[in-house]
Amino acid sequence: MSSTPSNQNIIPLIKKESIVSLFEKGTRQDGRKLTDYRPLSITLDYAKKADGSALVKLGTTMVLAGTKLEIDKPYEDTPNQGNLIVNVELLPLAYETFEPGPPDENAIELARVVDRSLRDSKALDLTKLVIEPGKSVWTVWLDVYVLDYGGNVLDACTLASVAALYNTKVYKVEQDSNGFRVNKNEVVGKLPLNHPVVTVSIAKIDKYLIVDPDLDEESIMDTKVSFSYTPDLKIVGIQKSGKGSMSLQDIDQAENTARLVAVKLLEELKKQLGI
Repeated sequence: MSSTPSNQNIIPLIKKESIVSLFEKGTRQDGRKLTDYRPLSITLDYAKKADGSALVKLGTTMVLAGTKLEIDKPYEDTPNQGNLIVNVELLPLAYETFEPGPPDENAIELARVVDRSLRDSKALDLTKLVIEPGKSVWTVWLDVYVLDYGGNVLDACTLASVAALYNTKVYKVEQDSNGFRVNKNEVVGKLPLNHPVVTVSIAKIDKYLIVDPDLDEESIMDTKVSFSYTPDLKIVGIQKSGKGSMSLQDIDQAENTARLVAVKLLEELKKQLGI
């Protein structure tokens, strides 16, 4: 079972004071401004055996997402839609407190937030994953693995998930007397994606709001709020974490900042995905 490192990595008081004193000057330990993201790189088609994959590096945080498509039955309540199933794992190699075992509440929460952002934004058109209405559809398995926990893993998970979906190949479906089967020798296209989605997380530390907190900053934060956006800047997800609180003024300021940052992040994501 994993254990989120945010509150495990105890920073000495003197170092916390040093970090906060930098905030007063508008800068951070790594030289970023309070509203800057860490360097982002995306490597597509990283896992060759997957139908689609992407390795995302956000500073020292590293996340791998991969997809597998299989023919399945639709859910009873959505007979004319394909299925999307998101799983997130915090691997033991990612952080010293992570342990082997089934996903804990932290991994489950990450999966739910990523799933909600993709589903509520209609980034993936599930209605176009139907092979035979009410009987056969594509199920998209999206597996996300946190390989190195360097802070702000939610944003990295969303980026990796979106990148992997855009990288996913759809194979030809053939029918015989036994039903439908997949012909892996013939690619017929890509997943029916409408647009990307990004998540922007902002931590509150003392009186300061900072974008994309690294591990040290998460360790001293009071709380954190994450906003997920579509390209038209519609909010499709909000998630708060941490025990502290935010005033309405804090939330307004955080959302205004996140909105501006989302524009730049979406531009960078599109650039690296070539869309």
